[in-house]
Amino acid sequence: MRIELEKRANPSTLYSILSPFLALGLTVIAGGIMFALLGKSPVAALYSFFIEPLLDVWSLHEIAIKAAPLILIGVGLSVCYRSNNWNIGAEGQFIAGAIAGSIVPVVFHEWHSPLVLPLMLICGMIGGALYAAVPAFLKAHMNTNEILTSLMLVYIAQLFLDWLVRGPWRSPDAYNFPVTRDFAPEAILPELIASGRANLGFAFAIIAAVALWIMMRYTLKGFEITVLGQSERAGRFAGFSSKRMIWFSMLLSGALAGLAGISEVSGTIGKLQPIISPGYGFTAIIVAFLGRLNPLGIIAAGLFLALTYVGGEAVQLTLSVSDKVTRVFQGLLLFFVLSCDTLIQYKIRLVFSRLGRTSEGGAH
Repeated sequence: MRIELEKRANPSTLYSILSPFLALGLTVIAGGIMFALLGKSPVAALYSFFIEPLLDVWSLHEIAIKAAPLILIGVGLSVCYRSNNWNIGAEGQFIAGAIAGSIVPVVFHEWHSPLVLPLMLICGMIGGALYAAVPAFLKAHMNTNEILTSLMLVYIAQLFLDWLVRGPWRSPDAYNFPVTRDFAPEAILPELIASGRANLGFAFAIIAAVALWIMMRYTLKGFEITVLGQSERAGRFAGFSSKRMIWFSMLLSGALAGLAGISEVSGTIGKLQPIISPGYGFTAIIVAFLGRLNPLGIIAAGLFLALTYVGGEAVQLTLSVSDKVTRVFQGLLLFFVLSCDTLIQYKIRLVFSRLGRTSEGGAH
């Protein structure tokens, strides 16, 4: 006996729309079971995880802070994925943008000017784009698998950041701790409002999402992305270049990841240190798919995944559970999103082989 997937002739439009909500519901049910197995009250745990952070102003600011990089990276990845270019290394591009943008406040720390922050943001975007250019070049000109190359570059970026803050960029005033100098006030991203820590990074994320939604829906470039993603052969007949699309999608994705990186360092941390991300680049992959690769949907998905980060911290304090609970929730969510999408598009067939004869049964 073997299991096969057979494409459905007419996938349900209703189920396709409801798929993210079904995945969220299944994730909550599975999470409740997980807490019960840990000996915790599922109701109390889920309340602390999903409801309690929404009742406090400080927590709402934290959600905005964590949503900003998820949305910025997620909308960039949506362009890649819709064009059939699988950038898995946004975490490395996030770090590369943070490093490139930090050159100004770390190396030229004596320069004080209103131009410091804009220059940092531009350098961050350039750094992320250049880092994404490596897998783009390898795929466009050497037909190398971008999944592997972009992923391997993540570890190089992480190790390079660790070397920088322990070596040439380590602050002389940090008592040998592996951190850079604190950024000067003019290198800090301003807060959105005075009542909390949420900064302009969240505004950048919303602007980027709306701009890319307009591009995808109303411009020729958006049509080109859709056509090449669905059929490269059809795109060639329409006069579109798959190589140019590789460069466009990867550089755009890398630039937005780099902007997210320097915004995180400038707006939240205020300096470089060995770890500047809890895995935003990888979590943004979940955000992109949960948002159906739609920039406006990614805003909602980014806020929800940010809630899991803040909620995970809350259950650690209230129920004394491991910090890995957040990762489990995010992994369950990705599993159920992909599973629901697969079962909407395909049906399961059981194929039985007996004495050289084959009988088939279908599961709908």
